[in-house]
Amino acid sequence: MKILTPSDQPSAQGPAETFSGQVRIDGMFAMPDPASGAAALVTFEPGARTAWHTHPRGQLLLVVSGEGWVQTEGGPKQTIRAGDTVWFDPGERHWHGATAQNAMSHVAIQERENGSPVDWQEHVTDEDYLS
Repeated sequence: MKILTPSDQPSAQGPAETFSGQVRIDGMFAMPDPASGAAALVTFEPGARTAWHTHPRGQLLLVVSGEGWVQTEGGPKQTIRAGDTVWFDPGERHWHGATAQNAMSHVAIQERENGSPVDWQEHVTDEDYLS
């Protein structure tokens, strides 16, 4: 058995290579091998968002506060709010973040495949984010 406390996993700023705007990531858990699951509480300030990305084994978002946007490649941007859950299929290209006016926090849950839970791609442009 292993108990992790918040001091074992300090908050981190979302790296500029994979996020736009102010993003805070608070790790919740990362299961040791042979398990592969991990979760983090991610907080996006207004206007902040992820870059386009995919997950080899899919991703589940549990929206815990605020209002945000999600979009899959080729689909419309959709609004998400506290209490919503979002499932992205394995390999489904997408982004997510806060709306332009409101902050949003979600718990992101995904699994590693070949050591990685995510394949990061290019940033979402301001034009695409606001359209």
